[in-house]
Formats: sequence, C-alpha cells, structure tokens
Amino acid sequence: MSLLVVGLSHRSAPVSVLERASLAADTQAKLLQDALAAEPATEAAVLATCNRIELYADVDKFHAGVAELSTLLAQHSGVGLDELTPYLYVHYEDRAVHHLFSVACGLDSMVVGEGQILGQIKDALARGQELHTAGRLLNDLFQQALRVGKRAHSETGIDRAGQSLVTFGLQQLAAGADPALWAGGKRALVIGAGSMSSLAAATLARTGVAEIVVANRTRARADRLVEILQQGDDTAVRARAVEMSAVGDELTRADIVVSCTGSTGLVLTADALADALGVTLDAAPEAPAVTAHAPAPDDVDQHAAWVGNGSAASAAHAGPAAAPRRASVPAQSTGPVRLALLDLAMPRDIDGAAHRIDGVRLVDIESLAEASADAPMAADVDRVRTIVSDEVAAFGAAQRAAHVAPTVVALRTMAADVVAGEIARLDGRLPDLDEKQRAEITQTVRRVVDKLLHAPTVRVKQLASEPGGAGYADALRELFDLDPQTVAAVSRADLNDPNRGRS
Repeated sequence: MSLLVVGLSHRSAPVSVLERASLAADTQAKLLQDALAAEPATEAAVLATCNRIELYADVDKFHAGVAELSTLLAQHSGVGLDELTPYLYVHYEDRAVHHLFSVACGLDSMVVGEGQILGQIKDALARGQELHTAGRLLNDLFQQALRVGKRAHSETGIDRAGQSLVTFGLQQLAAGADPALWAGGKRALVIGAGSMSSLAAATLARTGVAEIVVANRTRARADRLVEILQQGDDTAVRARAVEMSAVGDELTRADIVVSCTGSTGLVLTADALADALGVTLDAAPEAPAVTAHAPAPDDVDQHAAWVGNGSAASAAHAGPAAAPRRASVPAQSTGPVRLALLDLAMPRDIDGAAHRIDGVRLVDIESLAEASADAPMAADVDRVRTIVSDEVAAFGAAQRAAHVAPTVVALRTMAADVVAGEIARLDGRLPDLDEKQRAEITQTVRRVVDKLLHAPTVRVKQLASEPGGAGYADALRELFDLDPQTVAAVSRADLNDPNRGRS
C-alpha cells in the first residue's frame, strides 16, 4: 500500500483560497482521469466539499506523487501552484488512512462531529467507482472510512455534541436566542435544491417557520423538494417552488434566506439585497476589514481546551488560554434584523458586502469557521480518536495480510500442480493400481503437502499483518520461485469478485 493524499481545507487555507479552488462535478471527473493518466498513480479519488478538496491516490513513488498531485490540483482548480502550495497538506500511508478516518468521524469538520461528511465520502467513492479510478485500495479505504464514521456516531455522543452546519448556522443567525423561537412564524427562502439546501429546508421546517419558498435553476428539483417538505409527518409548513427569476420578488417578503448552489458567481449581490429592502447600499457605514490570522494548529484541541468555558462567545473571550482564531468576524448591522442570510455555498453565493446593509445579518462559511469552537465534547473526541487509532491499525493489518494472500494462493496452486503431476507420473509407472489405491495415494500425498505448507503459510500471514511485514510476500515468492504472473492473476481475480467489499 502506498496511499497518498494531497489536499487543502478550512484548517490549512483561508476561505478566499478555498472559494477559488472549488471544483465543479465535471472538473472533478477530469481531475480523476488526469490523475490516473499520471505515471505515479494507479488509483485516484477526490473528496470535494464546501470546505475541503482532497485528492487520494495509490502511488508507486512518494516525491513524484506529491509533485504530480499538487500540480493537478493547481491546474484543475485554477489557482496557481506557487499560490496553492503553502496551503496544501500531505499525508502518506498510515497517516493518510488516519486522516480520512478522522474526516469520516467528523473530527476534521468545521463543526466537530457533524455527520454530513459521511454522505460526501460515499459520493466520492461512487464517483471513483463510476469512473473506474478507484481500485482495490481506495475501495477498501473509503468503505472502511464509512464504517468507522458510523461506528463513531453510534458508539459515542459526538453527533449529539456536534451539529450540522445548517443547525449551527441557524444558531448563529439567532445570535444566542433559541432558534425555534427566533425562526417561528418567519418566511424562509431557500435557494438551491441540492443535498445541503434540502437539509436546510428540512431543518427550517422542523424549526417552525411558517413558509418555505424554494428557488432552483431546475424547477423540477425545486418542485420535488417542496413535495418532500409537504409530506413530512413532523411539520406543517407551507411550501412552494418558484423560478430563479422570481428570487428578487421573494426577497421582499422573506425573513430568512439560505443559499447553497453550485454557481461559480454570486447569486445574491449586495445591490439586489439593498433593493429588496428599499435601502441604499452606498449610504451604509463601512465595516472593518476582515483580519486574517494563521490557522490554529488543531481545531479539535480547541474544543477540548474550551470545555467548561461555555458558549462560543465565552470561548472567544477566554483570554490567553483560548487558542488563536483564523479571522475576525465582520461587523454586522446593530439595528433590528429585517433579513437574515445564511450562505452555505463554496464559492459563496451571497455578496460579502451584504453585512454593510442596515437590517441585514449575514452568516457564511468563514464566520461559521470562526464560531465553531463551542461544544464541550472533549470526552467524546477522545473516544472517537481511540476508535480511529484502532481502526487505522486494523486497516493496515488487513491490507498487509491481503498483500500476501495472492502469494499464498499461488504457492498452494503450485503445490497442487506438483501433486497432480506426480500422481500422473505414478499412473504411468503403476498402471495396474485400482481406483481405491490411486485415491488413497493421492489423498496421502495431498495431506503431506498441506501439512508442510500449513505452518509457514499461516505464519507468513501473521507476520505480514504486522508493521513492516509487506516484504514477506516478496520473500515467499523468491523462496518458492513463484511466477509473478500467477500471483498477479490471483490478485486480478480477487479484485473482480462481484461480492468483494460488500458489507
């Protein structure tokens, strides 16, 4: 196994860089195909979310692999390599496995413990399978990551301590009030009908808004989301779908707007928002510029350090004990909030200048990142970390054992061929043997061979599963002069098994 991951996320890069580096679906497909065409990579998968872009590959050369994957990320993201490189991180072999398992458990999420990443990992695996870029290693890795993530959420309270980005965003919009009381009776406009927008609409419905209007470029998807909302047993929300061209009119009636589309440009400009509210943008006071700081070394450690400090506000004012934050939150209007905006898109859908408009409160990915260290979950984080460490060790052992398995099968196949050849030679020298005698001799020879091979093959599997045990397969091939093509044929047959990897 030579697993390599090169990527960037909210931990390593500012939101402005993540916005520019975001990858559309067709770009992700091209990136995978180009990665597979590159010499160092034999498999590839891309995990692209609103706050991370990671390229996973099985490579035969570490340095060449890092250089190639970094170059491909730069080419397909449109961010120059020199500019992108300072924000990239690299993980290799067990560290790469540990990273993905941590991501799957929500330890690396903007809001620690949120579970949406599992669906995104599942989508990344499905994309790799559909494009035939995910082979044995990445299929095993991503399937195991999904199992590890589910285990973390079922065996610990991290999913209860953590929150979805949507719920967390609504809490930030409520500014300390109970989101259900704050949103109750309000009218909400949801722009987009993808997975995040659908989750936002469902969350708003459960929160108690009076009406949800869904706008989407594909009207059929908006209609479908409205149908789902109206079928919900736990809500009684009014819902309707509109064309994207109607968004301007709907803004004049909305109290809450949630936007998450795949658009590469702004969906809502500051001018459009000002027009909807009947105010003049130019007259609004200037807000202080956002001041960027170096990212904190470990946001999960921040969660642990701030246990007992209370809310996000208390953590932010905890003094020297608090870890540094990535950026200051832009100043918001101090008057009554007429329109609350939640931008969950990357790149952003809503003009950042909207916070300058009187009566507007804007929460976006960047402000969520700054306010995310608020949950007292140190014990759950520690338990999940233990799960991750155990699963990484188990995955490594399984992969090393799987590496030697085709060699063991090839050895037993060769032994069976030797037995068959010797029995055939015996038939030529002793043609008068009856069937019973021939069967007894054949069984005796097979038992001898099996007993001779049993201990070394069992032991080599045990040794191969231990760290540093990858060389035992090579030693076995050398000792028994096994044909490499035979071993490769066994590996291909195992990989093509339709039942392989099903859980």
